Amino acid sequence: MYADLVKYPKYFITPQSLSNYDFSFGEPLINDGSMVYVVNFKQKSTINEPLYYGKLFIDAQSNALTNAIYNLNVEDRNAAAALFVKKKPNRVKVYPTEISYRIDYRNKDGKWYYSYSNVQLEFVVNWKRKLFNSKYRISSEMLITDWETELMSDGIDRKSKFKQNAVLADEVSGFADPEFWGAYNVIEPEKSIQQAIDKIQKQIKKD
Repeated sequence: MYADLVKYPKYFITPQSLSNYDFSFGEPLINDGSMVYVVNFKQKSTINEPLYYGKLFIDAQSNALTNAIYNLNVEDRNAAAALFVKKKPNRVKVYPTEISYRIDYRNKDGKWYYSYSNVQLEFVVNWKRKLFNSKYRISSEMLITDWETELMSDGIDRKSKFKQNAVLADEVSGFADPEFWGAYNVIEPEKSIQQAIDKIQKQIKKD
């Protein structure tokens, strides 16, 4: 829910934490005829806490952030685990081995909007007295298909708002109903959510 780096910078890189990173320019790209700057970043070698490393893609004309692809440094298992593991049994060790993000923004009428996010998390669960550990992988995608600027948060019913600790699988019962999407239940496991939405939109236009 906080993947939008522009709206929630406190969960990414803040002005106060800029000095903890090293930045460098990569090879610029051309996207839809426009130049895009590539900025590489990583935490300084003197910083021990888990921070991020990756690439920022910035539109050369507007200086807007168009994409961000980055990972969390999980070399310090205990420190990385403290960021994600809220509660666990005493007989088990849980730590992340991969925390990766991709955030995309889309230009609409001269303004850039948060449009897509992909989060991949992998954890190792190691129980005492067990010969082998287990790996669990979590994948989450969100795609924004449209925006409404007139809608005010005060006009949304309290029961319709997501809480910070809400689990979507528990809150949205429609996803458990195989008939919920009807003819548009076409999301294949190996396909991205963007491909699925494009397919649905084409089908809607045909109908």
